[in-house]
Amino acid sequence: MRADRLISLLMLLQTHGQMTAQDLADRLEVSPRTIYRDLDALSASGVPVYAERGPQGGCSLLESYRTNLTGLTDKEVRALFMFTVPGLLADLGADKASQAAMLKLTAALPAPFRPDVDKVRERILLDTAVWFQSEEPTPYLALVQEAVWTDRRLRMTYRRGDGQWVKRLVDPYALVAKANVWYMVAGMYHDFYTFRISRIQEAELSDSVFERPSTFNLPDYWREWCARFEKDMARYEVTLRVSPGGVPLVVQAFGEGVVALLTAAPIGDDGWVEIDLPFASREDACRRLLGLGTAVHVTAPADLRQHLHTIALEVAAAYKTL
Repeated sequence: MRADRLISLLMLLQTHGQMTAQDLADRLEVSPRTIYRDLDALSASGVPVYAERGPQGGCSLLESYRTNLTGLTDKEVRALFMFTVPGLLADLGADKASQAAMLKLTAALPAPFRPDVDKVRERILLDTAVWFQSEEPTPYLALVQEAVWTDRRLRMTYRRGDGQWVKRLVDPYALVAKANVWYMVAGMYHDFYTFRISRIQEAELSDSVFERPSTFNLPDYWREWCARFEKDMARYEVTLRVSPGGVPLVVQAFGEGVVALLTAAPIGDDGWVEIDLPFASREDACRRLLGLGTAVHVTAPADLRQHLHTIALEVAAAYKTL
């Protein structure tokens, strides 16, 4: 374990430059005393590492020193080559650059580790596409990416979730891919907002730049935003029975997430399964379920059953006159 920790310590200093002993201890989950002992061990082995005391002090390597990749473990090698997602990289125009980087990384690996690369490629593939969901057009993804990289403001015409068209001037902080759907996290009116890239109808870069707030943390923001979004969307619970022939239609309508519900639900003597699905409202549930026809049967809530019945009668009456 100590050898792995020494390598991690060396890589942290090489990547981040000067770090305090406490920062290193927190990252490696040891005490500062252990960090100082590890620094002594690295120095004794010929690594030019040193520590400076005082408010501006810290631990660091000589600026000219660089190590190679011989310290990687087999699990670390697998992880490096495992988490590449071709579809998303292609969306960002980085697929060829990623392939070139992986080739250089493979060449830099010690010979005993190179077979692990082929094993990963043959055994693991990360596909972010959702079942039965068509690919969203994102013609302005490249422009948004440029704005994110260069810290330039973006003028855009955007279609909101309620269908209204709005013009916005935003500070694009980050891009996030949720499954195969791209989102932009941006600053506006001294707050953070999330925009779906496929809803951008027009966009252009502004001449002005913005300063990224020091308080913004992308993983924390995205985790909190997803929690709020799911809570807001799950206000109306519906219980429905799905016929054997209706399973593909339900998956197509509600996405891959419903597969787990259908699989876990017990199958009745008639072959139907009962599941609970959340919707934003009664109107949202009615609109989405009517298209499934008799493939599903709503059992609760009662007000939705009555609403579906009323609309079905109105539709039948409208077509009866034809």
